[in-house]
Amino acid sequence: MAYFSIIVPVYNRLEEVRDLLESLSQQTSRDFEVVIVEDGSTSPCRAAVDEYADAVDVHYYYKENEGRSLARNYGMERASGEYFLFFDSDCVIPPTYIATLRQSLAEHYSDCFGGPDAAHESFSDTQKAINYSMTSFLTTGGIRGGKVQLEKFVPRTFNMGFSRDVYKRVGGFREMFSEDIDMSTRIRRAGFSISLIRDAFVYHKRRTNLRLFCRQIYVFGMSRITLYLLYPDSLKLVHWLPAVFVVGVVAMVVLAVLLSWMWILPLAAYLLAIFATALASTRRLKVAALAVPASVIQLGGYGIGFLQSFVWKVVLRHGRNIEQEIAIRKGK
Repeated sequence: MAYFSIIVPVYNRLEEVRDLLESLSQQTSRDFEVVIVEDGSTSPCRAAVDEYADAVDVHYYYKENEGRSLARNYGMERASGEYFLFFDSDCVIPPTYIATLRQSLAEHYSDCFGGPDAAHESFSDTQKAINYSMTSFLTTGGIRGGKVQLEKFVPRTFNMGFSRDVYKRVGGFREMFSEDIDMSTRIRRAGFSISLIRDAFVYHKRRTNLRLFCRQIYVFGMSRITLYLLYPDSLKLVHWLPAVFVVGVVAMVVLAVLLSWMWILPLAAYLLAIFATALASTRRLKVAALAVPASVIQLGGYGIGFLQSFVWKVVLRHGRNIEQEIAIRKGK
């Protein structure tokens, strides 16, 4: 029996699953099984799974569409490993990932862990720019596994794992936005250890264009208020920074129009810093140029979603009871 069970929820991601399984077939350690849970896809990935049936210990399940969290829970119920790993279907896994993780857990065991993500050389320039905007200290404060962080690290399900004992005591994921942060919070509050393993990184494709990225990041901003309502002490200064960015940009533009163009200089300096650091880290002029609008979208989209949800649910108190909201999403 394999020690690790890799659980991947899938919804209409045939080609991405093929790339993921290809990367898993190249692992230097084979101490894992793969559980693919097709969440009611109209374009199933069974063909890709069959292609790799001889190269990877992979198990395929198809269920009606209920959401990625319930799909992960469905997978855990059928997994045989002692430690569950979670990847998004749009991830590519480096060849030494499983071996690195096994060694790290053997040396310093942790009940739950998370790892960072990176952009593979084969990714498009837009994907690399988005990856920069999601991982740079200048844009996210390093909260996704950076070496310098403004907040305690919280594992995300694009690269996350926990033991079967955690699952037995804490339960599965809840069907909600930012379900991985909710799960990590529940694990920490149950007294389990959580670690960041920086060497266990994945290549994460994320969104393929800025429009889709904007929609995704807007939802992330809204979901932060949902998490605040569940865990009032979870809202930190770093989570307010995108909202401060939005308010600050609006104020600078208004002042530049009404008073002097010099009011726009702080924003220009900040965007220049983003361009310079992106160029230094990626060494690609086009990626650095795209990193500027990607970072504006990352901060602006998150900040707008955060502010709208905060005003609606906290200030005006129009939001439903959050536990009831989660139950409704489960169909209860």
